[in-house]
Amino acid sequence: MIDFLFQPWPWYVSGVLIAVVLFLFFYFGENFGVSSNLETLCTIAGADKVSDYFKKDWKSKKWSLVFLLGLMMGGFIAKTWMSASSIDLNPTTVQELESLGFFNAGATYVPNELFSIESLFTLKGFALLLIAGICIGFGTRYAGGCTSGHAITGLSNLQLPSLIAVIGFFIGGLLMTWVLFPLIFG
Repeated sequence: MIDFLFQPWPWYVSGVLIAVVLFLFFYFGENFGVSSNLETLCTIAGADKVSDYFKKDWKSKKWSLVFLLGLMMGGFIAKTWMSASSIDLNPTTVQELESLGFFNAGATYVPNELFSIESLFTLKGFALLLIAGICIGFGTRYAGGCTSGHAITGLSNLQLPSLIAVIGFFIGGLLMTWVLFPLIFG
């Protein structure tokens, strides 16, 4: 039983836990999503002095700080004690990633060529992360929420704008994977 706690959990356990958390959010009248929690952090940090968008009562959203703290703690626990030593990728995928310059495909969840400190201090690495961050920030603001908010909360509430946003997220992901990614790294 103890070994189960320190291994990646199967989808049917994680899915039920997400449903329980979502039910609790609905019960207490809150929306699930990371972008609204980041808005609260920006407001606390003083962004309301720069933009009227952040002029909100952050004290009414104190719960979002607990949510973000839980995300960080969960990520730390998962990385420290529950991460698999390697990922079982399809050999064809490994070959395709190696042809794009990712030489340890399957060794970690995220490629060191993109997410290491060394790559951050290269012009290409810094530019990629900066442009990606701007695109994600713009897209989140334009869509009225993030992928988790739309895909989990919005779809479970049968909201048409969330369905449209999630379709857009998938189209963007496919374009990135099959068009932009090979152009950038090929």
